[in-house]
Amino acid sequence: MAVFEGTFTRIEQMRFAIVIGRFNDLVTSKLLEGCQDCLKRHGVDTNPNGTQVDYAWVPGSFEVPLVARQLALSNRYDAIICLGAIIKGQTPHFDYVAAEVSKGIAATGFQTGVPVIFGVLTTDTMQQALERAGIKSNLGWNYAMSALEMASLMKQVNSAITGSPNNHLSPGASPTLDATVMRDAAAEPAT
Repeated sequence: MAVFEGTFTRIEQMRFAIVIGRFNDLVTSKLLEGCQDCLKRHGVDTNPNGTQVDYAWVPGSFEVPLVARQLALSNRYDAIICLGAIIKGQTPHFDYVAAEVSKGIAATGFQTGVPVIFGVLTTDTMQQALERAGIKSNLGWNYAMSALEMASLMKQVNSAITGSPNNHLSPGASPTLDATVMRDAAAEPAT
């Protein structure tokens, strides 16, 4: 059997997209800073004019999945990080938006084979959101770590499945794994 596990090395050739909801930008801009800090410390050039990270600003969290899906379909990115903040109010609007955003982001990853990281805070108060975006810790860092690990992991899995580390599975594809390829990809010692 094979063992696949993401790493945080060999990321020089990886490309990332970050989709950021502008609504609650006091929170989302802090998440973005944490995300960029993590990527930089792992050797990723986060300059918007560089070649490794593209940024897409959307009006709010509800619009994040649509843009993330279009970016994933481009086959240009090894992972996409979705950042947003949905803060509960006095109406059920929060529940509808949070549910649809989470479904949309998950569907994007399933449909495209590109890792799409759910970095949308869903909190009861602005204080809770600010605590998660830097006052106590910045979850933007965690979202970037997940993107790095998943990008690396999917390269390994795709390489074992297709023989090429950059081929993302097309929507609806369900390839079978060749036992020889799997064994050669990551041999496990016999017990």
